[in-house]
Amino acid sequence: MYRLIHPEPEVYEIDVLNADDSQLERISNDLGLNLNLDEMHRVKGYFAEKGRNPTDIELQSIAQAWSEHCCYKSSKYYLKKYLLGYRPDYVLSTTDDAGVVEFDENYAYVIGFESHNHPSAIEPYGGAATGIGGILRDVVCMGAQPVALIDPLFFGEPDTAHENLPKGTKHPLYLVSGVVAGIRDYGNRVGIPTVSGMVFFDNSYLTNCLVNVGCIGIARKDRVIPSRVGGKGEVIILAGGATGRDGIHGVTFASAELDETSEETSRSAVQLGNPIMKEPLMHACLEIVEKGLVSGMKDLGGGGLSGAVGEMSLAGNCGAKVWLDKVHLKEEGMKPWEIWVSESQERMLLSIKPQHVDEVLHIFAKWDVPARIIGVTTDDKKMRVYWGDRLIYDMDIEFVSKGPEYCRTYVAKEPEKEFGDEIRDVGNHESLILEMLSHPNVASKEWVIRQYDHEVRAGTALKPLQGILGHEGHGDAAVIKPTESFRGIAVTADVNPWMTAVDPFWGSASSFDEMVRNLVAVNSRPHSFVDCLNFGNPEKPDRMGEFVESVKALGWMSKEFGMPVVSGNVSFYNETPYGAIAPTPSLIGVGIVEDVRKAVTADFKKEGSVIILVGDTEKEFGGSLYSKITGMQSPRVPRTDPAKLRKYVNAMLEAFSKFKIRACHDVSTGGVAVALAEMAFSGQVGFQVELGNYIELFSESNTRWIVESDEELVEFLQGKGVSAKVIGYTGGDALDYGIASVDFDRAEKAWREGFSKYMG
Repeated sequence: MYRLIHPEPEVYEIDVLNADDSQLERISNDLGLNLNLDEMHRVKGYFAEKGRNPTDIELQSIAQAWSEHCCYKSSKYYLKKYLLGYRPDYVLSTTDDAGVVEFDENYAYVIGFESHNHPSAIEPYGGAATGIGGILRDVVCMGAQPVALIDPLFFGEPDTAHENLPKGTKHPLYLVSGVVAGIRDYGNRVGIPTVSGMVFFDNSYLTNCLVNVGCIGIARKDRVIPSRVGGKGEVIILAGGATGRDGIHGVTFASAELDETSEETSRSAVQLGNPIMKEPLMHACLEIVEKGLVSGMKDLGGGGLSGAVGEMSLAGNCGAKVWLDKVHLKEEGMKPWEIWVSESQERMLLSIKPQHVDEVLHIFAKWDVPARIIGVTTDDKKMRVYWGDRLIYDMDIEFVSKGPEYCRTYVAKEPEKEFGDEIRDVGNHESLILEMLSHPNVASKEWVIRQYDHEVRAGTALKPLQGILGHEGHGDAAVIKPTESFRGIAVTADVNPWMTAVDPFWGSASSFDEMVRNLVAVNSRPHSFVDCLNFGNPEKPDRMGEFVESVKALGWMSKEFGMPVVSGNVSFYNETPYGAIAPTPSLIGVGIVEDVRKAVTADFKKEGSVIILVGDTEKEFGGSLYSKITGMQSPRVPRTDPAKLRKYVNAMLEAFSKFKIRACHDVSTGGVAVALAEMAFSGQVGFQVELGNYIELFSESNTRWIVESDEELVEFLQGKGVSAKVIGYTGGDALDYGIASVDFDRAEKAWREGFSKYMG
């Protein structure tokens, strides 16, 4: 089945034309293609029409392009049906490597969101670091200067006993330490602040952690660069790090389940990052953009050269000729297919008009960044790859790059049938509150946040930790001032996997509601969002059902509330033989702050202020912290209504402009009990409120905020049709909830040490 046709370089012809089904499957397995039998039949049919067998480099190229990671073959049908399509005028582009959205008259913000889950499970430091490197390239290749990084992270429970770890699984604390160090070292060294994120613990992530990474950049609207070539006759330049064997089969590795052998068999699929190369590469690319010398640019991420050249050429309605022997290599003896699909880091592909080539190469040389001419664009939509004068690859780009599309069957979850509603008042509220505050999903994440330089570039107007010096607590969103004006960008990361595990639809809708609440809490108008949709094996109908229900909910909320999704990522196969992750549709929300000097923080500011609860509280405990701690189940995940949410958002934002709102905090995990405590800790001010029962204490109903202000605000909000009431006052040295009272110092200690105690 394999015939050597060129010994130097080593190129094989693969006999698919004479292969039966078992042999086709063997070819896919032997070459690590991860193509199923139906896809191998498509390949066989294509080459039958051509009257020849493929080379190994051609097969490898098809495999990367048709991977789940690259072509979204299981998700794009449902994404187009339910989520995509809503695009207000201020959204400038959603089809390139990152979304482009109008910021003001002259500037746009650029935002991308990706997963680096499987690599981080195998090698947490390198996997997380290269995730940061990749998302930075997605923004830079659009011609934008990165201004902020975001990192939602998900791990198994930190108190997992070592003897309970499945074979081949790393302990959650080892993964946390490695992932945080990788993000810290890469982000800090390239000088981009990490300003937002989340850390969530649940044993569904024990054998498959999630590392999601986002980046926001700023660009002049007339300097945004597309991810496509500018036409035929342009010169293709490869710039940045050398190409090696690291990252080979990265996208096919990401498109399969992990198992206990992945540590040994897939380590070579993990890329090796180099932030010291990344920084000058970014500077050089942005200088080339500023001087108007580039037609199109794309980072070399999933699929390497094969993906980048093919996708840029197809998007520009062109073809390409590439001379693979011109590529700068890390090591001798690499096979052509290895060079073509390698995902080595810190590389960018540029399409340049001939008259600009010398200046572009000079700029790269000035920044001490290697850059070489490796190809030219053509007008025939064909990809031809040469080694010297020897043609080793000749295929239609559309066949390779478009990939298959599946409308997979799915089974929707029915929570009411799966869960009985066991929720009741267990009493002992003081102990419950302390246990909630010390839970790793609630407790202070200062151990993580302090490792990131969130103030580099001096543009972080509202930091991730807010409040009294030495007692800071979590903010609802960070705020970046990206230009010379006082206009700002608010950013938050949100999802509640406990809720989506119970009910994927209402859990996803609740995550959208929380994202909006966090943006509003800092006095920003919700503007756009991106998603990173992490799910299990899409070939299993129940896993696919979780995905479809989540996408339905996000699409409904997006379109009815009026907040577009502008970019995103789907990460399937996040499961092992021990089970799948909880459905995890991570969201990054972006809001516009008209004046960063008027941004609002979550910490109580003084004694004697009125504490106002905005929103309605219902008995909704599905996926709640109360349910988790008490062990009682409920199918009733908090409901939300996009029309109601929009009305409340408009009223809240108008209130910010008319009233003195000293502090604002959304009500989420742990309900009012936890929200009030967090505001007290960061402001070092106690409170006395009157809450009548455990529902008012612990319910996690949506569309609610705690506001520190004056009584006039209540009348104003009620006049807007918004539920609002005074529940108490700031002051004192206790957390006095009316039906429960907790010592301030004891509660703060529980909150501050609940997570850090595990990290040493």
